[in-house]
This record gives sequence, C-alpha cells and structure tokens, in this order.
Amino acid sequence: MSRVRDTLADLSRAGAVERLYREQGDRIWRALLAYAGDPEIASDAESEAFAQLIRRGEDVRDPERWVWRAAFRIAAGDLKRGRPAPLMAEGAYELELPSIELANALRELPARQRSAVVLHYVADLPVREVASILGVTTGSIKVHLSRGRERLRELLGEDT
Repeated sequence: MSRVRDTLADLSRAGAVERLYREQGDRIWRALLAYAGDPEIASDAESEAFAQLIRRGEDVRDPERWVWRAAFRIAAGDLKRGRPAPLMAEGAYELELPSIELANALRELPARQRSAVVLHYVADLPVREVASILGVTTGSIKVHLSRGRERLRELLGEDT
C-alpha cells in the first residue's frame, strides 16, 4: 500500500511542477533572457532548474522560489564559466529595440545588481521575494536596485 501512496504522491508532485512550469516558465525565461542576454543560456538555465526540481522532489519546500533561485544561479554559472552572452543585436526576435538596448545595458551591471533589477522590474517580483530568492536582506536588495537604476540611467543616457 505504501508503494501506491508513494506513486500517487509522485504523480501529484509532477503535476504541481508541470503547473508551476505552465504558470511561471515564460516569465522565468524572459527574466533569464534579460539577465543573461542570450536565449540559449536562458533556455538551458530554465530547463535545468525545472529538471533539478523534479529530481529533488519533496526535498524542496517552496518550489516556485527554489526554481527562480536555481535558474538564476545556473545562468550566472554559465556566464562565469566563460560562456559569454552575445550582445543582443537589432532585429533579435525576442526583444524590440528599446528592450535590446536595455538588455545590453543590463550586461554592464554587476551580477547582484542585474539579478535584483531583472527580478524586480522584469519578473515583477516584490522586493521581499527578490531578497528571498537571492538569499539577502530586503535592505540589500533596495541598495542593489537603487545603484542599478542609477547605473542604467548613465548607460542609457537618461536624465533623472
């Protein structure tokens, strides 16, 4: 009987992961694209994060928060390992011109600032959730957001 219960729990868990993917997958991918500037890195990081979530099963208490954190860490690791993200070119099918300029400017930010800016402004997550995903305090996120906005203004040539 316990094998039946375990199988039902596994099916229920798989359904929950599938539902999370359907609800958040596009949003996560767009945020990763803005973060990494490369659709391939965004796709790889998203896929790997969901695959790891499935493998970890019940060990993950908050799957949504965990998958966001994992996806961003995977993308950051890809960028650190020398998998350089190409500058987004005009005519890229994923983004319109103002977004391409912004994506290129985001690449100039330090990783923490870029993560905070993308999670808050692109993924539209509240500061508290961004802090939770990145494993830092809300005060730290507010500083990263402030400095990130200031640097983006400089890079994009916008007045305050």
